[in-house]
Amino acid sequence: MIKFNKPTNLNGAELKEELKAIGVSFIDEINGVLVENDDLFLDINESDADIALPIVNAHNGTTVAPEPSVQDKLASVGLSVDDLKSALGL
Repeated sequence: MIKFNKPTNLNGAELKEELKAIGVSFIDEINGVLVENDDLFLDINESDADIALPIVNAHNGTTVAPEPSVQDKLASVGLSVDDLKSALGL
């Protein structure tokens, strides 16, 4: 685990994608982003720390969850768009 200063608006999922986009690999994908007090810990290789630092420092994550799509809402009750069309006779 490599220690960084925690960004003000941290969104762990977004930060993970930003880091992956520049080639940073996580050792443990599930627990790859941890926060303790005002410290951010990333489970990445020591060799990736220097390229991760500017991304972490520039990170300004979304603090509001995105609105779920129709597909997401249907999936939450075990349906698909095709299931809905079939049920409606379309």
